[in-house]
Amino acid sequence: MSLVLTESVIVVGGGPVGATLALTLQTKGIPVIILEARVKGSAYQDQRALALSYGSRRILEQLGVWQKLASKATAINKIHISQRGSIGRSLLKAQDHDLPALGYVLSYGVLAQALDEKLAEFSGVQIVYESEATHIEPAIETASVTFKHQSQVQQMASKLLVLADGGRSLGDIPGMTRETKVYGHDALVSKVQCELPHDNIAYERFTPMGPVALLPNGERDFSLVWTGKQAQVAEVMQLDDATFLSRLHEHFGDRVGRFVGVEKRLTFPLKLSYLNSVTAPHLVVIGNAAQTMHPVAGQGFNVGLRDAYELASIIAETNAVDWGGLSMLEVYQKGRKNDTKRGLMFTDFLVNLFSNDVAGISSMRGLGLGLFDLLGPIKSRVVNKMSFGSRG
Repeated sequence: MSLVLTESVIVVGGGPVGATLALTLQTKGIPVIILEARVKGSAYQDQRALALSYGSRRILEQLGVWQKLASKATAINKIHISQRGSIGRSLLKAQDHDLPALGYVLSYGVLAQALDEKLAEFSGVQIVYESEATHIEPAIETASVTFKHQSQVQQMASKLLVLADGGRSLGDIPGMTRETKVYGHDALVSKVQCELPHDNIAYERFTPMGPVALLPNGERDFSLVWTGKQAQVAEVMQLDDATFLSRLHEHFGDRVGRFVGVEKRLTFPLKLSYLNSVTAPHLVVIGNAAQTMHPVAGQGFNVGLRDAYELASIIAETNAVDWGGLSMLEVYQKGRKNDTKRGLMFTDFLVNLFSNDVAGISSMRGLGLGLFDLLGPIKSRVVNKMSFGSRG
């Protein structure tokens, strides 16, 4: 097996975060090779809902991608936050913060296809599909990746290798250790239909079982994220559709009328996970490969998109001979540390706060939501952080 040395930036993972990095680099004239494990186009039918912040829309607009997405994305103009059994509630409105929307909901597949179509307009990017990375090796002069492609094991090295595949290829990389907090909770995701139109309102409802989020998705549908203890979610998963919808209504309440339909239900375990260092010599880890957050605040994907966009800017400002050097890596890690840390702390704080059903704490939460609704400057700060991260 021979080692191929390339002058391109190697990106392992061609999902939305890796594709955003590659596309941003292409707009700056920097060549890229993407190693993607999946078959070309296989992600386009993925109906998983993504919640994009307004800041993420701005990034995609600058890259010329949002124009392909605008008609397929559902705007979130208001976010209604409440707790079951409490009169306290808070309402965030885009118009109160001079924003066209607080966020947007669209499918993973739609975003993946739009990014791929935009990448196809550039000649300086090479995408190698069906390439499964098996080993990453940082070194003094370059970083290398070993991967399987067309039944053959190949190896490629570059001055800069970026891992953006969700952590599937991370393995044991020297100098990189992962901290993980397992919540013992699962998330149930699906798409539901209701009696009443959503009016572009997203709901975050805190219940004794766990948070229930409804995100407007399409003309009348909601994307559902319902979290709870693993045993509780497993029990709900076994219910037939009619009983499931009745149980959901029992937990959520009447704000959207009765739930009248549900699509395929899926579950996944919830955890907080992050690397103590997201860099090693000539290697940077971004997106879910670097940090995984609880979905309660919808921050994970948006943090990953900011990882990609800001890394591309730093690469463009660095002489190619210095890519992956200590100075460049320090600039990136220092610049992203606050955004990532605050996102992790905020989501973990919300999980701990709203997963505790002790009577006294529950009453204080309800009071807190009511007070939060009266504090305009604090609401503005929260909205800015949700939209733009640490720069908000």
